[in-house]
Amino acid sequence: MKKYILYTIGLLFSAHLYAQNTANIIENDTTQLEEVIVIGQRKLSNYRQEKTLSSLDAYLEKSNRITMIKRGNYAWEPTMNNMTSERLNVTIDGMQIFGACTDKMDPITSYVDVSNLEKVSIGSGQEGTENGHAIGGGINLQLPQAKYYNFGFKSSADLGYESNGNYRTAGLDVEYSGNRLYFNADGIYRKSDNYDAGNNKEVLYSQFEKFNVSFQGGYKINDSHTMDANIIYDKATNVGYPALPMDVSLAEALIGSVTHNYKNNDSKITSWESKLYVNTITHIMDDSKRPDVPIRMDMPGWSDTYGFYSKAAFSLKKHAFLLNLNGFYNKSVAEMTMYPNDSNQPAMFMYTWPDIRTLYSGIYAKDVMQLTTNKTLTASARLGFHNNRIADPVGLESLQIFYPELDASKNRFLMSVAADYLYKKPTYDAGIGLAYGQRAPSVSEGYGFFLFNSFDNYDYIGNPNLKNEKSVEINAKANWYKKQFKVGVEASYFYIMDYIIGTINPSLSAMTIGADGVRIYNGLSHASIFDVFLNTQYNFTKKLSANATIGYNYGYGSNDENLPLIKPLSYLVEVAYNTTKFNAALQLEGNGNQSNYSSFYGEDETPAYGVLNLNLGNVVQINNQRMIFKYGVENILDTNYSTYADWNNIPRQGRNFYANVSYVF
Repeated sequence: MKKYILYTIGLLFSAHLYAQNTANIIENDTTQLEEVIVIGQRKLSNYRQEKTLSSLDAYLEKSNRITMIKRGNYAWEPTMNNMTSERLNVTIDGMQIFGACTDKMDPITSYVDVSNLEKVSIGSGQEGTENGHAIGGGINLQLPQAKYYNFGFKSSADLGYESNGNYRTAGLDVEYSGNRLYFNADGIYRKSDNYDAGNNKEVLYSQFEKFNVSFQGGYKINDSHTMDANIIYDKATNVGYPALPMDVSLAEALIGSVTHNYKNNDSKITSWESKLYVNTITHIMDDSKRPDVPIRMDMPGWSDTYGFYSKAAFSLKKHAFLLNLNGFYNKSVAEMTMYPNDSNQPAMFMYTWPDIRTLYSGIYAKDVMQLTTNKTLTASARLGFHNNRIADPVGLESLQIFYPELDASKNRFLMSVAADYLYKKPTYDAGIGLAYGQRAPSVSEGYGFFLFNSFDNYDYIGNPNLKNEKSVEINAKANWYKKQFKVGVEASYFYIMDYIIGTINPSLSAMTIGADGVRIYNGLSHASIFDVFLNTQYNFTKKLSANATIGYNYGYGSNDENLPLIKPLSYLVEVAYNTTKFNAALQLEGNGNQSNYSSFYGEDETPAYGVLNLNLGNVVQINNQRMIFKYGVENILDTNYSTYADWNNIPRQGRNFYANVSYVF
């Protein structure tokens, strides 16, 4: 039985932070996550994380701009600005890492846990291109930095239980800090049975088991130079996906890096960070536990990435510059073996990703100009070279069936530019931004071979001749403060050219039994995506507050069809009571009716819903040690519902009682 090594996340009880002053109250509200989200062991905000042992997926979903697509109870796929992972740049501490599943059952966020992280940086649109090209934005899951405080050893332990699904969680963290030496070992173990939807309806194949361990070591060479090393090992087994025809027997990642840091506030170059990294992913899909399968199949995939970055920050008069030179080399292979029920028939094998090698190198530059005390202008740009190569001759020949003139290698040049203007006064602030960006097609979009999509029931074939997808973006935001009241609004509009999406090819026959046909990835001439959010907060007293957010989203293509997976009208209302030793919050969250759904891309109408949650917490001080309790009930009324982002309308969890305890010593 696997030992539950590791992890602590219950340190600072957020009621203390929340009650300090009005500025902190605004910063730490639950209805809107800022661009930098603090979640790590030393800076945990329990107000944004009602359960100290909450998964990273549940935590990210609290952002206005991020929604998680659920295919099961594990490994949710993040979307931002109503754009899925192909249009995002998701990194771990600036490191590029790519999933090994053709069905997107292993997003990057599934290979880390909150125990590994200190904070998450979210950049909307071209604001998120510091580490790579994107259209919708970037998410950087940041690891903690070594700290040389000479406090010796610290440790903590965590236990959690949830009634729905018999969900168990445990963790342990050990940390040492000296004058020159630092290390931290932590981890977490999670296991869940099938969960129940509303009205006690069991959702089959929703179980999972996962453990994650990590080690960080650091050595301080002198006051300006340090060396760090990080290793993360993540393994999930027996993962069910009720929305898909297959499950996962293994999802495994090993992520390692070595970093040199230079910091000197007295120098023009205030910081310079250089990292070498490697990661390897193994992902195995199988249907061995599914009954009455027409034909059994195994679908393993592998993804290996080697990369580097070197970024420096420096100042010159009223300018603050950031330069980031980075590059990576990735190998992605996926295959499928089908075993006929007749044992006399031979098994059929094919590559679904035919050993695609991706080489990228690029440079990012950013300048923050302080025009006056109240006015700031930020400009950024990224230029990159991107090469794909089909390394397997059989894979190349398979794609040449559809593209006879296809070469094994294809080069692309990518660019991004953005500018933002911000005006701040004591009682209000406002900003506007313009941007242009490009992205290359993903491995599936460019080179996928008969990938089945259970959402619209079509097989998909990649298109190596796709043009770069391009986006023109405008965004605006404003906030107004008056004593204990705050109201803010933000909106974005994306006009995306050569929008990559699957189009039906009636001349081709599906390979998957029961599929409706074949779609080939092509580019619409354009598509438009718009979103707007309104956030409000009122503090009745230092202890009692209320906040709410409401959002509206819209997406439409040049083929006169609604785009898929566009969030309908959404809302969240919360009343919270907080003291230094106790907190309580009652939340109402929900979506309106999804009237602008896309039947052309496999969607159906999702009804409106509302869910009521209650969460509580308190701290018990025992000498110099501390116990932190978090407990509550989710979906109090046991509503049976699903959202627009629940693949094939799988229902969400019904009523769920939970309790977490963290012991810091």
